[in-house]
Amino acid sequence: MDNNVEKTSLYNWHRENSNNIVSFSGFLLPVYYSGIVDEHLSVRRSAGLFDVSHMGEFIISGKAADKFLQLVTVNDVSKLRKGQAQYTAICDDNGGIIDDIIIYKKEHTFMMVVNASNIDKNFQWLKSVIIDGAEIDDISQNCDMIAIQGPASRKILQSNINEDISSLIFYHFIDKIDILGHEILLSRTGYSGELGYEIYCSPDATNDIWRALIESGRRDGLVAAGLGCRDTLRLEMNYLLYGNDINQKINPIEAGLSWITKLNKGHFIGKNKIIEKNNSVSKCLFSFIMVDKAIPRAGYSIIYNGEVVGNVTSGTMSPSLNQGIGMGYIDISCNAIGNKINIDVRGKLKEAQIVKPPFYKNGSLNS
Repeated sequence: MDNNVEKTSLYNWHRENSNNIVSFSGFLLPVYYSGIVDEHLSVRRSAGLFDVSHMGEFIISGKAADKFLQLVTVNDVSKLRKGQAQYTAICDDNGGIIDDIIIYKKEHTFMMVVNASNIDKNFQWLKSVIIDGAEIDDISQNCDMIAIQGPASRKILQSNINEDISSLIFYHFIDKIDILGHEILLSRTGYSGELGYEIYCSPDATNDIWRALIESGRRDGLVAAGLGCRDTLRLEMNYLLYGNDINQKINPIEAGLSWITKLNKGHFIGKNKIIEKNNSVSKCLFSFIMVDKAIPRAGYSIIYNGEVVGNVTSGTMSPSLNQGIGMGYIDISCNAIGNKINIDVRGKLKEAQIVKPPFYKNGSLNS
């Protein structure tokens, strides 16, 4: 075993309940417990519990914390109010996406949640551009994260929390709420397209909370869920995965993230290059469904009018639709909704059609 690979607080529980532990972003995590499809459909129909403690957390503080975040992110931090969260991205000087992140505005500080594979890169970049009056601390080692997702998630969670959470709306959070005697941050966010919550807690509380939710949620169909269905769930919703669909060679406009890129908010790092590319975008991310029976995979070539015009960045067999789905980048001249393309699946051309995302439209996200 690689000595550099870390274990989450729930590693022993995972070992007892899964035979499919892999190294992912530097952490040992389960691909699945009972099966990817079973866990995926359980989240869509009832609820799933995910260990996402591999994610990174930074605290940004100081009198210039908001000014600093305005400088380093593409969204408008000034719109955030206490108790709100915001999806955004960090870009480099060339407008390339360093990471896609979530910012939480607490009472006196901000918390930034970053992708596990980018923790060190992000921290070093942010430290290199820090401004007077702002400080950044990496609290990733002292903060675990559990996600409960699915239409039954509120009911299950509420049975373990005295405070009423029914009024908590999407991309809002409650700080310092009690669950089983542990103080947590409870956020109505997630990566599944379903009603769901994310719990940020101290590592010494993780096992208590996890086991209590598993036990109390069993009657409502809650299952432990692994990395495999986390990927299929997010792909059905067209949610991006860093390293696959976005990276530092891609800018937010190409990635379809113009909705979080506020070019009128004032200066931010990468803005000028993003504006340049916005005026001359040649490729963009698009979504497709397979017409022929086939499973698209990352790296497969995309063919249009007999020519290779791009590559699949993410692809899978959708458990909800029982159909192959995927995303990729192609020239904007051929990405019109309804266009037929071909995917080179191990040397055989399989027909697909460009569609408007998301693929799955019946989720409980707005419940």
